[in-house]
Amino acid sequence: MRKELEEAYGFLFEKELLDEIVENGTIKTASAGDKIIEIGEYVTGMPLLIKGAIKILREDNDGDELLLYFLERGDTCAMTLSCCLGETKSEIRAVAETDTTFIMIPISKMEEWTAKYKSWRNFVFESYHSRLSEMLDAIDAIAFLNMDERLMRYLRDKAKINRDETIHSTHQQIAYDMHTSRVVISRLLKKLELDKKISLQRNQIKVIDL
Repeated sequence: MRKELEEAYGFLFEKELLDEIVENGTIKTASAGDKIIEIGEYVTGMPLLIKGAIKILREDNDGDELLLYFLERGDTCAMTLSCCLGETKSEIRAVAETDTTFIMIPISKMEEWTAKYKSWRNFVFESYHSRLSEMLDAIDAIAFLNMDERLMRYLRDKAKINRDETIHSTHQQIAYDMHTSRVVISRLLKKLELDKKISLQRNQIKVIDL
């Protein structure tokens, strides 16, 4: 775990803090599609990603999901931080986008390290700022972009996160993430293919216009 932790966070944290993370953190793994945090659960720790990617989703009153942002190696989730420090229930769902490895940090250490390590404080504040910016981008996309532009942006983000220009998702899975219907997604994907921005195959989408 130490080697992977240093590769992901060594440029952010000093040796003493890395030592404490190894000593107090719990390493966990999740397969693609696994739920890591569920809406309504009490959050008892904060994840530090060392491999893979996680998508953060919100849910409306009808149970429909909306993708807020992705987390990659070296990230943590600001929504999780808020729930931990406030000892409140989670308002988001975290799902492994790819096979993922992460370290769970207990609440008590999060508070202790905030006072003890400047690098940890900076990391927490920067995480809040980054996630807020990504949520504002998501709101702007919903408010100001046409659905085909939103879809193309989603496909580019997903290709970047997975480091693969070929996306392995069904039209229904994309519709869930974008809070719309499969019929709408299928129609828009066909339009993007005609515009030569993507190439469609069975349960696969190759992003040409990255």
